[in-house]
Parts: sequence; structure tokens; C-alpha cells
Amino acid sequence: MAHCAERTFLGQRLVGALAVALTVASASACGGGGKNAPQSPPANGSGVASNQFPQKTPPADSSGAVEGSSVEVTLCDGKTKTVVPEGAPGTSVAGALMAEWMRKNPNRNWEQDERERHTLQPAANNKHLVGMMQGQTYGEITEQDVTLWAAETERVALAGSEVFHNADQLGSTVGVSCDMCHPHGANTHAETYPKFQVQLGRVALLRDMINWCIEHPVRGKPLAADDPKMRAMESYLLAQRKGKALEYGKH
Repeated sequence: MAHCAERTFLGQRLVGALAVALTVASASACGGGGKNAPQSPPANGSGVASNQFPQKTPPADSSGAVEGSSVEVTLCDGKTKTVVPEGAPGTSVAGALMAEWMRKNPNRNWEQDERERHTLQPAANNKHLVGMMQGQTYGEITEQDVTLWAAETERVALAGSEVFHNADQLGSTVGVSCDMCHPHGANTHAETYPKFQVQLGRVALLRDMINWCIEHPVRGKPLAADDPKMRAMESYLLAQRKGKALEYGKH
């Protein structure tokens, strides 16, 4: 998963999932100043992080308790902040942080939007594995495991769909996107990879042909093999070939 600060394509696509994970994992720590809590930048150069700085502290009652005090907490992206009552439970802190993050990220529903615009083959259903053991290292497979596997796999494929259908994301200089020749990732030549590719004069992998199309019909710059856009598009195209026999070398 790309880091929040990298602002790569895939990092931007996965920031929603990352924010959720960080909120759930560290909301209590961020609010309570735990030992492992990621700290926000100092508020005013004093060395006091913003999530440790009370905004207002009314007088204590006769029991010594402070009523109405609040603290500013910061999500571990270092940017998203909200104010919660001091001593609020971790679930409340997580909910408040996530609500603020979603308010500032209007494209948070990009996955649903992409599904509605373009067809995506669903990931395999692995529910038959629930209850089985993955060995001593991983333990028993749960329903949560298989749900997570499917969601994360489809998220990467959806990211690829977004690039595939967008000339700007592809870096096209002539306004051409991949779907103009391959609607919904269709394999118009009924071929699979690897195979000897005449245009290249050598055996090509799927990523080689993606780059060939980017350089020629799309008129853009080729992507590195580990570029998040390349990985996402390769995932999308393989997803769209679900149910088709892998017959390498076929023309």
C-alpha cells in the first residue's frame, strides 16, 4: 500500500482504506497520548503536540473532576483534526476523525462511482475456506479474512479501471484512452500472454503490451513495471479475463 505522503496514483486511491485502518488502529492512542501514538506536529514550536493541548479547561467541581474540557486529536495522516471531549472512548474518537476525513475528501465514493460507470468482474468467492487453517503462522481463516481479500483485490482492479478509461491518467497527448479499442477491458484479439508479439519482435508479457499501447495509440510515456498505475491496470485486465482459459502463446 502506498504511504499517505507519497501522493502516487494508487496511494490516492487507497487513502480511504488507509485512513480507516489508521483511525481504528490508533484513535485511542492519538487521543490519549499512548506510548506508541503517532504525534501531530507541535502546535506552536513549544514541543507540545496539538492532540495534547487542551482548548479550554473549566474549573473542577467539588469531586475534583473537570467538566466540559476537550482536546484536539489528529489522525495519523498529520492533517485531519477534530475536537472531542476529554476522556472520550476510542470508538467515539475514531468516528469523529473519520467523519472529518470524509468531509474533506469528496471523492471518497470513487469505488462505487467506478463500478457504476464500468463493468468489473467480481473477485473469487473464498468462503469455502472459512474455518480452515493456514498453518501455525496465520491460524484459522475467518469470514473477515475472505471479505478483506476480495475487497482489497477488487479495489486494485477498480483503480486500474479508472486509469484504463481515462486519457489524462494515462498521460495521453492525443486524448486517447485504452477503452476506445478495448471497451471494459475487452481482449479484442482473443489472445493471452506471454506470447511472441510481432510488434515487439520478442516474447511479451501483458505489461509489455500495455506499455506498447500507451506509447503508440495513446501517445504517452511508458510506465515502470512496479508503477502503481501499471500494477493496477494489469490487475484490471486480468480481472476482466475471469473465466477465460489461460493459453499462453495463443494468437
